[in-house]
Amino acid sequence: MARRSDPVAQRPRQGVLGRYLLDGEQILTAVHQHWAKVAEPAASLIAGLVLVLALDSYLPATLGVVANLLWWAWFVVVGRAFWKILEWRHDWFVATDKRLILTYGLVTQRVAMMPLVKVTDMSYNRSPLGRLLGYGTFVMESAGQDQALRRVEWVPQPDQTYRAICAEIFGVDDDERAPDGSHGSHGSGTAGHSTAIPIRITGPQPDNGGPDIHEADTGPISYWPRNN
Repeated sequence: MARRSDPVAQRPRQGVLGRYLLDGEQILTAVHQHWAKVAEPAASLIAGLVLVLALDSYLPATLGVVANLLWWAWFVVVGRAFWKILEWRHDWFVATDKRLILTYGLVTQRVAMMPLVKVTDMSYNRSPLGRLLGYGTFVMESAGQDQALRRVEWVPQPDQTYRAICAEIFGVDDDERAPDGSHGSHGSGTAGHSTAIPIRITGPQPDNGGPDIHEADTGPISYWPRNN
C-alpha cells in the first residue's frame, strides 16, 4: 500500500507530538486545524484597532480616560487573538496506520486517541462556508460507545484526509496519496487507467530464457502453444 512521504506529515515527530508516537508508527496525515478557526480572533483584532483609532481621533481631550480604556480593551483583544493562534499552532490531528490522535490544549495538554480497528463508522460534514474555504467536521463512531475522539472540527482538506484514513482502514490503495504522483502501486500513472490485477503464471515454461514464474497485469498475456 502506498504511504505518504510528505515532510510536513513527518514534522510532528520532531515536535511536541513526537512523545505520543510509537516506534515504527507510520503517519498517514498530520494537520493543524483549518485557519478559519482563528479567522474570528484575527478579524476582531483588526476591527478593534480600526474602531479604537477612529474613536480616539474624535474624542475630545477631556475624555482622555475613555480613550485609555478603549486602548486597554484593545490590548485584551490582542492577547486573546494571540492566545487562540498559539493554541491553533499547538494542536494536531494525526492519522497513523494504527490510530487517530487529537492533541489540544496549550497549558494543559490533552490527548484523545482511537485505534483504527475500533472505528466502525466515520463521516464528515461540510457546511457551505466549509466547502468554500476547504474544511470539514469528522464524526467517528466506535461500537456504539462514547469516545474521547468522536468529533474533530476544522479539518483541512477533508476529502483527501477522509480517503487516506478509509484506505488504511480497509487496506486498499488510495491513488491520490501516492507520493510520486502515480495512480496506486500497480497502475501505470495514466489518468483514468484502471488498476491492474496481479496474476501469477505457473506450470511449464518455454526454453527461451524467460522466467520460471513471473507476474503480469491484466493487459495482453503471452502464451506458448503446447508442444505435441
